Amino acid sequence: MNDDGRLGRYRRIAEQLGELIAKTGDPAAHRATAAALLHHKVPGVSWTGFYLLKDGELVVDAYQGPVACLVLERHVGVCWAAIDQDATQIVDDVHSFPGHIPCDDRSRSEVVVPIHDTEGHPIGVLDIDSHREGHFDGVDGEGCRIIVEILEKSGNTASSATYQRT
Repeated sequence: MNDDGRLGRYRRIAEQLGELIAKTGDPAAHRATAAALLHHKVPGVSWTGFYLLKDGELVVDAYQGPVACLVLERHVGVCWAAIDQDATQIVDDVHSFPGHIPCDDRSRSEVVVPIHDTEGHPIGVLDIDSHREGHFDGVDGEGCRIIVEILEKSGNTASSATYQRT
């Protein structure tokens, strides 16, 4: 599938997500639904979910896939890089990423997009893994950003999660 087709898939997922989350104002239900849609509609993914900042720690939230790390070591790994740099991270080979946290040794590539509160501060991430090296690219980053923007606009980020640099 070409890049336009792949981005179109993310837009269709986003449209479906918008329709589904309109049925409730519950942010946890929104994240769970987003994780399920992405996990089952994006080919080649092995883990799809969210980590949220709680008392300065990145704690696992709604996800699909194998058991996850519950709390990620502060300022280490791909998810923290997305928070600390406030930028999407696309990693072709996570085993080459400095400080990679191996929750699943089979994971090879990853895309991580920061989630922001209403004031624009990062409060968590959408994290998607694949067992295939080089599985994600800029199209996936852009597609995931579309999903995150829907969650941000839905008020999903009006959370008690706070970012505390330590």
